[in-house]
Amino acid sequence: MTRFYLVLLATIFMVSCKQSENNQPANTQDTATGIQIPKMKMTTDIPEAITTPASVETRIGTLNFFDGYPDDATTKLVYDNLDFMNGVNAFLNAVPGASAEAIRTGWASQGQDNNQTLLVMEDLMDSKSLFLTPNTESIYHMAWLDVKNGPLVIETPPNVLGIIDNHWFKYVGDFGNAGPDKGKGGKYLLVPPGYEGKIPEGYHVFHTSTYGNLMFFRGFLKDGSTKTAVESARKHYKAYSLADAANPPEMKFINVSGKEFNTIHANDFHFYQEINEIVQYEPNEASDPETLGLLAAIGIEKGKEFAPDERMKTILNEAVAVANATARALTFRPRIDAYYYPDRHWFTSFQGGSYTFETQPGVRNLEGRVLFHYYATGITPAMALKMVGIGSQYAAATADSEGHPLDGSKTYKIHLPPGIPAQDFWSFVVYDNQTRSMLQTDQQFPSISSLREGVVINPDSSVDVWFGPKAPEGHESNWVQTVSGKSWNVLLRLYGPEQAWFDKTWKPGDFEEVK
Repeated sequence: MTRFYLVLLATIFMVSCKQSENNQPANTQDTATGIQIPKMKMTTDIPEAITTPASVETRIGTLNFFDGYPDDATTKLVYDNLDFMNGVNAFLNAVPGASAEAIRTGWASQGQDNNQTLLVMEDLMDSKSLFLTPNTESIYHMAWLDVKNGPLVIETPPNVLGIIDNHWFKYVGDFGNAGPDKGKGGKYLLVPPGYEGKIPEGYHVFHTSTYGNLMFFRGFLKDGSTKTAVESARKHYKAYSLADAANPPEMKFINVSGKEFNTIHANDFHFYQEINEIVQYEPNEASDPETLGLLAAIGIEKGKEFAPDERMKTILNEAVAVANATARALTFRPRIDAYYYPDRHWFTSFQGGSYTFETQPGVRNLEGRVLFHYYATGITPAMALKMVGIGSQYAAATADSEGHPLDGSKTYKIHLPPGIPAQDFWSFVVYDNQTRSMLQTDQQFPSISSLREGVVINPDSSVDVWFGPKAPEGHESNWVQTVSGKSWNVLLRLYGPEQAWFDKTWKPGDFEEVK
């Protein structure tokens, strides 16, 4: 009997163990990693799309994970890449600010480091001064205005086109012909951020979100002379603190025509230092959390020293090189819908028809913003307005009729058909692709316009213009010099544009290489 019970107990034990084994979940294979994982009581099917494979091949290298956990090499790789991307995006998003800061330092180098000084291109601007795509027909007047100590009064002359943009190159206001004084001249009050004092009557009031602001206005030639515009500015222009309104200090005017100085932002590591200057000086409220967060991610943060270690500096040096290349591609070979005509190489540098570069409310054309600020300066709604007979219109070209870059060693001819739609005048100005400033040649002004004495107009009112290192025989009056070994670009300006420009019933020819 004892033997019987022992056998029975052993049998019951073995059956119990078997049942226990049968109740254990079966192993499953993880589809992402290939590892055998026990199937637990709470295990469900996991969508493959939310998992991470054990190894992923990418453009930055192989990324390895233990069940979704990045290994040491992967972690280093992706953080280096993140810092690199932040460096690239910081450049592309902060180009407007860097451009404004470079203008500030450039003007200061010529003595315009206070509100009571105005720089004047009394004899027009030539190619010795480095500015982004200026013209050779306007009399530029320039000043950096600082309102950190309180509101600033600005008295403006009549018959000018003037704008004020802030330190991040955002629009503040227009004055002159496109402003509230309607070209008669007037008194403006530039009010600083956070100002809570009383604003007196009798002023056109502009509120700015930054302490530093760039201001420039253009006077106009009269009978080919700058004299009238220069004298008018000296007579009427003043800038002084509101507190000094009863007894304004004396103004100083400095002629900077023909002076060698630079107002163009850097394309190397110094770019980030230019941006740091703005961040340290201006209130955070002048920008936005996204931009300031991006800058903080690479070490640019208000109240902190910008001092990247060797690793970060190496990454930023590479980032600025790639960002600069990106900006150049966007500027010289835009992929956005910037071209005026399907069969021409002329495009606009002011894409979207909005001075905020918005293609629809709340949607900004980021590539269009880079194109403009890398190539040009001066933000104003007036540039986006299509006004027949008023203001000016611009068309840029960087390639010839075959789509090849404009080459300074070659000769090109361009034809402007009859009925050039410019009520006032038209002009071509040639720019250096490296600097986006005027091309430096043997000609003081690398340009030609309908105002130039001796320009040959064809019997049907059309015009042919030649561009090349040497003047084609018989066409010296209609020639603009280029430089062998250098690439270049050009802006066609139409002053007082007529309807034929806007409805595209008139269009300029492409640059045709003369063999």
